[in-house]
Amino acid sequence: MGWLPAQGRLAAGLLVNLAASICIVFLNKWLYVRLGFPNLSLTLVHFAITWLGLYLCQALGAFSPKSLQPAQVLPLALSFCGFVVFTNLSLQSNTIGTYQLAKAMTTPVIVVIQSVAYGKTFPLRIKLTLVPITLGVFLNSYYDVKFNVLGMAFATLGVLVTSLYQVWVGAKQHELQVNSMQLLYYQAPMSSAMLLFIIPFFEPVFGEGGIFGPWTLSAVIMVLLSGIIAFMVNLSIYWIIGNTSPVTYNMFGHFKFCITLLGGCLLFKDPLSVNQGLGILCTLFGILAYTHFKLSEQESNKSKLAQRP
Repeated sequence: MGWLPAQGRLAAGLLVNLAASICIVFLNKWLYVRLGFPNLSLTLVHFAITWLGLYLCQALGAFSPKSLQPAQVLPLALSFCGFVVFTNLSLQSNTIGTYQLAKAMTTPVIVVIQSVAYGKTFPLRIKLTLVPITLGVFLNSYYDVKFNVLGMAFATLGVLVTSLYQVWVGAKQHELQVNSMQLLYYQAPMSSAMLLFIIPFFEPVFGEGGIFGPWTLSAVIMVLLSGIIAFMVNLSIYWIIGNTSPVTYNMFGHFKFCITLLGGCLLFKDPLSVNQGLGILCTLFGILAYTHFKLSEQESNKSKLAQRP
């Protein structure tokens, strides 16, 4: 995408992520519901295929791997595994409404982490855009919000680790002077190896329902297709965070949530209540406000640079 202008590249990256993310949500839902394919095992397949895809890309000259020490990537790989495990435990221990509401807290937590740990400042108007977004998610899920101690513990840990992971995805690219492909090339196999040790504690490995169980050819093809789409999702996430910020990626994530709800309503005739409709409008309003303020900020920075002698 190097021949496109910067804004064109960003738009293309966002569109790739949007299309791939929506496809993988519905495909994974089909794999879980229709085939009963285990969740963590599917994540392992996704990251294994992501690494194979990146290996193929570097063999074809799409990028050159940069020599990195395992210790430099270890925090990223660990936080990814923590994010996968605690997110799944949160989903298992909480209602869908509580799970979605907890996920919405990732954006403000990222703002706090970047402010405290990295000294990044956020204008008040940017912080205020979080209000309609959080309200929108609440309106979409309040009917199903129920609290329990264990579920809240998993949800809190999930939000903290997810926030750290997304902050580090951006920070490590700048700190190590690598691009999205170079960083993911090291993180994907490391996270896959960790997941291999984690999976036996949560899911069967062999036999019925295990990753090495007696799956049909059509099931294997669908899982591999899911892995190929996951490769595009993972790569585009790294690219978006590296070229924008974790907060911008999170805002885009809320937009995808709205599109997924509307897609479920239009394609699968899922019921959509008035409150959910209002929640989607609230969330979209917050996202539009954030986009407007960020574009204004960029224009202001360009004007200041142009005025310098």
